[in-house]
Amino acid sequence: MSTYKEKLSILSEMIAFARVDEKIKPSEYAFLRQVASGLGVENEVFEGLLKQKAEKKILKSQADRIVQFHRLVLLMNVDQDQHPDEIQKLHEIGLAMGLPPSAVSQVLEVMHQYPDKIVPPEVLLRIFMAHYN
Repeated sequence: MSTYKEKLSILSEMIAFARVDEKIKPSEYAFLRQVASGLGVENEVFEGLLKQKAEKKILKSQADRIVQFHRLVLLMNVDQDQHPDEIQKLHEIGLAMGLPPSAVSQVLEVMHQYPDKIVPPEVLLRIFMAHYN
């Protein structure tokens, strides 16, 4: 599991991504709040991250990076309204994480095949596993 500083970095990255379209919508805020709670980040700290970014920490394990990419895909689709720059930005984030470019592209393509564009975790894992073999 990630350290507390890594958790803050994860949330900070997600908040920045939610702001790609200039504002955080109520559905995005609720999702971010849920992730913060799941990571064990207190509400006051989470609210602080909305005002001030946390120090960026690189997730060490490939599994942690894949989970974070999945969180970002879910965040992008939580409001049922994709901003034109979101897919491109998410692709760039996936590449910056060191994820295989073809796997990132495939996830962003197949998400349209699922209700609410929510890629099931097992499908996402199969995509990444196929690109590592």
